[in-house]
Amino acid sequence: AKVSPDGRSVAFVRDNNLFVTNLATGRETALTTDGSDNIINGTTDWVYEEELGLADAFRWSPDSKHIAFWRFDQSAVPAMPIVNELGLYPKVATLRYPKAGEPNSRVKLGVIHLIGGARTWLDVGPDTGQYFGRMEWVGSDSLAVQRMPRRQNAVDIMLLSAGTGRGRIVMTDRDSAYVDVENGDLRWIGAKQSQFLWLSDRSGWRQLYLYGRDGRVVRQLTTDGMDVLGVLGVDEANGSVYVTAAAPTPMERNVYRVPLAGGAITRVTQQRGSHTFNISPDARYAVDIHSSIGEPSTATLYALPSMRVFPVLQDNAPLKQRLAATATVKPEFIKVPMPDGLVLDGYRIVPPGFDSTRRYPVLMHVYGGPANPQVNDAWGGTRYLWHQSMAQQGYVVVVVDNRGAAWRGRDFRKTTQLQLGIKESQDQIDAARWIGRQSWGDASRIGIWGWSFGGSMSFLAAARGGPVFKAALVVAPVSDWGLYDTIYTERFMWTPQLNADGYRRGSPQNHVATLTAKTLLVHGTGDDNVHPQNTIQLANKLEELNKPFYMLLYPNRTHSISGGNTSVHLYNSFTRFLLESL
Repeated sequence: AKVSPDGRSVAFVRDNNLFVTNLATGRETALTTDGSDNIINGTTDWVYEEELGLADAFRWSPDSKHIAFWRFDQSAVPAMPIVNELGLYPKVATLRYPKAGEPNSRVKLGVIHLIGGARTWLDVGPDTGQYFGRMEWVGSDSLAVQRMPRRQNAVDIMLLSAGTGRGRIVMTDRDSAYVDVENGDLRWIGAKQSQFLWLSDRSGWRQLYLYGRDGRVVRQLTTDGMDVLGVLGVDEANGSVYVTAAAPTPMERNVYRVPLAGGAITRVTQQRGSHTFNISPDARYAVDIHSSIGEPSTATLYALPSMRVFPVLQDNAPLKQRLAATATVKPEFIKVPMPDGLVLDGYRIVPPGFDSTRRYPVLMHVYGGPANPQVNDAWGGTRYLWHQSMAQQGYVVVVVDNRGAAWRGRDFRKTTQLQLGIKESQDQIDAARWIGRQSWGDASRIGIWGWSFGGSMSFLAAARGGPVFKAALVVAPVSDWGLYDTIYTERFMWTPQLNADGYRRGSPQNHVATLTAKTLLVHGTGDDNVHPQNTIQLANKLEELNKPFYMLLYPNRTHSISGGNTSVHLYNSFTRFLLESL
């Protein structure tokens, strides 16, 4: 539910229809009436929420007289059954889930005029399967829409009249690989919203640009050599914008103040590590959540732009004290050279009393997916603590960010385009070989584990690496890219019909024959994201080729495999498997 800007009404979604209630009288009015299992008004289908970060799909106009909304018709989207086996008889829920190459929902954008109840449909062009990742008001008479073709290699910024639905394309950003519309920070600024801010990879680095309303670039605001990850807030009174960037190293996240008039940018956060900045709407205050590798988060309130500090809001002292009382070893950042001369970033956690002349069993952790680094100078939570427990049992834990994963410029991130899994798993194999050549690494006792995309990578690395890995822990993997959703998969792989070789080479199911590592497959049977079908089909391939493996299913657990005692059982199972296998 969202209260109108004038505070007089509240709009909400019920049973896939939009409603508005007058807060003074309590009168409720239905704004749409066609909502059903397949028609969705004001919220989104599964894939838009999961991959475009869009769940709330209606927008109040600033004058509170109109509501813009998304309408989804998912009747052509194939249904995916999710089976709950925990009752006397199994219960089956169905989810409209578009897999790569399959039909998506048909989407329309509309404006409901609350005075009179008329409706205007926005003219966004012929229905060619395009995506509308963002829609925001520009004043109370226009809407800015981000339109992207299904191929996701361009995004149009459209400016449309709320009254007539007609408008124009203001600007188009293109990339031969893909554009990041899910992080599209489009911010309109100026008294008459005559300019806007936009992030683009066009220079080879993700940079912030200032555009005029005519679609022309006014200036590039940030400097190449670092990737800008997002716009945090705009301080128009002081002529600046706050951004977060992977700088001064790709492992860090710092906040920078950028002058809108151009010129030198200023680093705002000074402590080494990672900062999550939450800025007030008027850009006068910010809550900074800071952590570093091995150090839990601290939340601090600052005044802007002076960075005058207020008392710490939360210092996590009890957790820090408990950590200090345990035998944890601070992780060490390392550089891992590849055969072609590229150097990857990584870190290692060594056992207490580590002796660099002694060879230790090694556990590698991988995620590896596009722009999703794991080598971060930030607190790592539960998995970090489990890695520490493995180090206490005599293992060296190593994490390496392969090609595609880290914020090291456009080409590094997008080099895996149309071939997910190939370069990434090869980098993990080469990293394992490098570890085996170090004085502290036992080349005969290297294991690898990962979850989700990381589960796919751990299996691919183990299968393609042959004897390099002795054990593989594979959690909730995508075992065939054709089984995953349209928006994510096609962004990086296009469709199975147009990139059959890429799908074949990058899918773990097609590499079972060369697997020699002891393997544990883990999945939640209620996973609506990466369906258990992936692990079942992978197990079927292993059985066909007479490959021994272990499998652990968590009844009705989702992709996070959590709830109740689940996490304790899960990590105990991980530990037991690795102790027995390495």
